[in-house]
Amino acid sequence: MKWANAVSTHPSLELALREVVERVLTQLEAAPNLAIIFISSAFASEYSRVLPLLKGPLGGAHIIGCSGSGVIGRTGAGHLLEVEETAGISLTVACLPDVNIQGFHLSIEELPDLDSPPSEWTEIIGVSPADKPHFLLMADPFASGMNDLLQGLDFAYPESIKVGGLAGIESISRSCGLFCGQQLYRQGVVGVALSGNIVIDAIVAQGCRPIGPTFRVVEGDRNVVTKVAAQASQDEADAQTPLEALQELFQDLDETDRQLAQESLFIGLAQSSFKQALGQGDFLIRNLVGVDPKVGAIAIADRIRPGQRIQFHLRDAHTAKDELKTLLETYRLDNQTRVSPAGALLFACNGRGTNLFDLPSCDTQQFNQQLGPIPLGGFFCSGEIGPVGNTTFLHGFTSVFGICRELEQ
Repeated sequence: MKWANAVSTHPSLELALREVVERVLTQLEAAPNLAIIFISSAFASEYSRVLPLLKGPLGGAHIIGCSGSGVIGRTGAGHLLEVEETAGISLTVACLPDVNIQGFHLSIEELPDLDSPPSEWTEIIGVSPADKPHFLLMADPFASGMNDLLQGLDFAYPESIKVGGLAGIESISRSCGLFCGQQLYRQGVVGVALSGNIVIDAIVAQGCRPIGPTFRVVEGDRNVVTKVAAQASQDEADAQTPLEALQELFQDLDETDRQLAQESLFIGLAQSSFKQALGQGDFLIRNLVGVDPKVGAIAIADRIRPGQRIQFHLRDAHTAKDELKTLLETYRLDNQTRVSPAGALLFACNGRGTNLFDLPSCDTQQFNQQLGPIPLGGFFCSGEIGPVGNTTFLHGFTSVFGICRELEQ
């Protein structure tokens, strides 16, 4: 397995594509069978020209990719660069021996019903669950059925990793570009299923840290929580409104966190019903979308159920840096005896980058420091796809890494 990546900031589409193609083919020294193209929305008027320009030099490689508000890749000097809000193209290519590559385009409106058997999902993908495929997914940001798609894929392919992101849009036309094979799409989902001699390890950095105790939802309906109790308490008399719990918690915060809580307060939903000691990676982070001061209820941007455990979280640049460093360092230490990664992809929220950090290319610098000069390509998304626990979710303000390596021999 061999991967290569190149990024270009040339404002000419032809020259930028020529630059990245020449550089990746020089690195690869073999004919690729997979090419992943990310192109900034600055080239929106020229999306239709991308695939014809790539078809010749990339030969028979299967092409997949999309537009983004920015792109990510390695410069000619080998430095990782996050290109934000300006012209940029990132091209990642791979030679994947003994790997089956199955590309697909899905229309959200034509997806199977969630009550359908797994066979209906595998039929539209064209790969058997027995092959244990892993998925790269890129979607139109206005596709309203993404959660249903991810739920259906998890149902049909429970052992598969799914990573990806929502494409970036051009500000005037509000349209995106989705590339699959030799076809440009404007709507739906494009993806590729990779099966055989390949593993994708997912790292999902949500950029938050927990504050205060863990609570158990005592009363709630849909996305509204009306009563909570401390996790250890089984006495319903100890229940209080979430607003009361938050006010008590607020008193214990230092002044910096109190200020942060005014604008960057989130809710973590525990994904395991059985794990007793919950850590930072055990929660799915969701927005706190409303508070009703009359009854003390809170509304969350996801469904909740009585008995589920929740915890308040804060997000800031320092927390995001520390979290990603810890996740990458843990991955490196845990995988020292395994086959080394050959390449990686980064799906980063357009709310990260310089919109969050005080320096550019912060996420990619952390990656480089912990994992070294692995080929890395990616783009800035309007939403990120990655697993928390055993379930795949659509995230915000998150960086999702898909790290690719060969199977253990």
